[in-house]
Amino acid sequence: MGELESHASSESLATLPPPERKVFGGHLPPPTRTIGLGDKLPPPRRAQSGSSSESEEEDDSKIKVEQLPDASRASRRPPIVDCHNYSEFNIHIPAYTGYVAVSGHTVAVASHHHLRIYDLSVSASPVWNLDSKDGFDTKLKDFKITALEFRPSLNMEDRGHYLWLGTKDGHLIEIDVRTSMVTAMRPAIHAHTVTHIFRHGQSMVSMDDTGKVLVFAPPEGVEMSLATLQARVMRIAEKQEFAKLLGGQLWTSTRDPNGAGTVPGTSRGPYVRVYDVFTPGAVGRSLLPTEHLGAVTAGTVLASQPGHVYLGHEGGHISIWSTGGPDGAPPQCVEVVKVSASDVLSLEGVNDRLWAGSRKGLISAYDITSKPWTITNCWAAHDKLPVLRIAVDTWSMEKLDRLVVYSVGRDEQLRFWDGLLGIDWIEQELLKRETEFSTFRDMTVLIVSWNVDSAKPDALTGTPENVNFLTDVLTSVDSPDVIAFGMQELIDLESRKMAAKTVLLGGKNKSQDGTISQKVSTSYKKWYDRLVLAVRCAMPADSPYTVIHTENLVGLFTCVFVKNTEKIRLKHTALTTVKRGMGGRYGNKGGIIARFVVDDTSVCFINCHLAAGQHHVRQRNADAQAIVEDNTLLPEVSPADEIVAYVNGGDGSAVLDHEIVFMNGDMNYRIDQRREAVIAAVKAGDLEHLLIHDQLRKEMKFNRGFRLRTFSEGPLTFAPTYKYDRRSDEYDTSEKARVPAWCDRVLWRALVPERVQQLHYRRWEANVSDHRPISAAFRITVKQVNHEARAHVKAQAMARWKEVERDRLSAALQHYIDQQMI
Repeated sequence: MGELESHASSESLATLPPPERKVFGGHLPPPTRTIGLGDKLPPPRRAQSGSSSESEEEDDSKIKVEQLPDASRASRRPPIVDCHNYSEFNIHIPAYTGYVAVSGHTVAVASHHHLRIYDLSVSASPVWNLDSKDGFDTKLKDFKITALEFRPSLNMEDRGHYLWLGTKDGHLIEIDVRTSMVTAMRPAIHAHTVTHIFRHGQSMVSMDDTGKVLVFAPPEGVEMSLATLQARVMRIAEKQEFAKLLGGQLWTSTRDPNGAGTVPGTSRGPYVRVYDVFTPGAVGRSLLPTEHLGAVTAGTVLASQPGHVYLGHEGGHISIWSTGGPDGAPPQCVEVVKVSASDVLSLEGVNDRLWAGSRKGLISAYDITSKPWTITNCWAAHDKLPVLRIAVDTWSMEKLDRLVVYSVGRDEQLRFWDGLLGIDWIEQELLKRETEFSTFRDMTVLIVSWNVDSAKPDALTGTPENVNFLTDVLTSVDSPDVIAFGMQELIDLESRKMAAKTVLLGGKNKSQDGTISQKVSTSYKKWYDRLVLAVRCAMPADSPYTVIHTENLVGLFTCVFVKNTEKIRLKHTALTTVKRGMGGRYGNKGGIIARFVVDDTSVCFINCHLAAGQHHVRQRNADAQAIVEDNTLLPEVSPADEIVAYVNGGDGSAVLDHEIVFMNGDMNYRIDQRREAVIAAVKAGDLEHLLIHDQLRKEMKFNRGFRLRTFSEGPLTFAPTYKYDRRSDEYDTSEKARVPAWCDRVLWRALVPERVQQLHYRRWEANVSDHRPISAAFRITVKQVNHEARAHVKAQAMARWKEVERDRLSAALQHYIDQQMI
């Protein structure tokens, strides 16, 4: 049976009732395929090699990772807002049973029989604490509150002060939050649990769990009156797990208990139903996304994308829907974007960004104008616990002159955020004016990278290029301030015994002084001793160096030297390792990350070994992403001053928090050309032609989701450094006859590009390995901040932001008026 036939039959099977359980042996045989004489044979199955980089199983998860939005420039600074006189930290919202509505300084929290009203302009404690066991001074007793929303008002002084409550028994009650008095009620108008109340323009919409919807729409210019206004009844499908009024239409979805919302006979789901509740007699439309997605968790619209609705799903997708045209065209799903490896639990369009809440307590703000999307902000909002809801307080624009967003988490906390992200604007201004409060000086950095293919240092014999290699490379720059050696394959990765020994013992066995325990393997010790000796011999006696970092990880070895005169200016040194082999369990591929802060500039060094194999570009990309997005470095404990050494609101725990990042190693990116063509081009000195086919350069240029895209590399003016026959100048003559490639690279990234200048980028001719060593030297500019002067510039930037905020606020206000959310 062909592949298509088997797929078709599985689809038709999906429409049948589930078969009865068969006895053992009664199942159909597995599908087979018959290949006729003269037919083309299918490609052979790839043999699984023991190398992590070639395992198929990893391939899929890594490919998915690569398609997620790019967070490499995201700010981790929480956009806190300071418009309330009292903090919201004391407001407790029970998870899953608590309901909250916000209007300016007023916060209403309902849980079971209790209603607490806070006014954060006068107190952090509730100003009213009501209990339905007393009936709120009405004849109704002991009702349980299940929905909350502030109703609109034509009178300016009444706006955002009348609160509607929905109850488990189907009552609707209106309370004036200023006096805590009940001003109107409609007992049992729903007869079942009220699940949602929405505000739209001057109208209100309530719905219950049996699918009864009540639309309260007063005539133009008439004040909303719960007591006297006749509501129009509409019927929708019952038990809607998701419901929200978006663009004047009611969007709903429910989880199908049998098929998780999947439609029989298709692999698409869940059903999304849209109702035009403001048009009498309109019928709902049932829609399907373009592919199978998890249950709908949240929905929103975005000011910058009119005519579209965004729905968040379990499984980490956001589906984008056109709302349908004036010609009566139905809404339809136009795109699905994977934004997260875990569920999107909450979603809100805020100004021109899409804010999404995750299971891990993070809120991410997406700029959706670029493809793929980029994450501009990502901060810890709810202490590693799910973000259950994100909503804009639309009243805040007129009551507080701010665009306030609030979030509710599983940590039972309510948090307020600045929807205009003013803190980022101020930070950008400070960056532009950094020269006004900083002094600068230059340092030189030398990076040496070499895959030694398990060669020992005493193999550096024979030719002058071998004997003098370490001295030559160390003297290629005049007395560098920092020397970073990054080596790969220090032990034979093919030798299982050696590799297993290092997995069991490696990485942690260090004595107090940072030197390496001999237990692991003598290879590291030999190279460590040889490098220390080489530095001592090659450098002037009056300027000694100290090793500040040394670390090993199954074949990877990092050793960082710093001049003693600079060592006293270093602080916050830290080290971590990232394993990428065998699904992250084994360190035969991965990286060693070292960092320090000098004056007020943070510098990070990465030594890496990425997935091998001519065609495994995606695995290499995923390895690189895992390394540069690692956040296991020790964070800096914040002093009284703001942390000025790190960027994007970071604290130094993540690689991309650092102002300057160097990345070197055997990155394993190959040249997409035939071996003969590559060797001919190298012999002819035509490197330009080969560069067009270099995988790393192609990824940087064409793959918009590539995480090393923000890194730079100097001109490649030297021949490919891989793969040679040992102790010869011949490229691989073994039966594998590998294509020569620039596997060994040095990249860098800087917040201010002008502060890193490359002095050289070259290869060396030591030939004891199948790779040639390379080195790169840099002049970097480091800063020292005058905190007093910075505070003065920051005060000016904050004053300037107030003017910018006013303009942005009026644009946001207009959007919410157009959407009839105000």
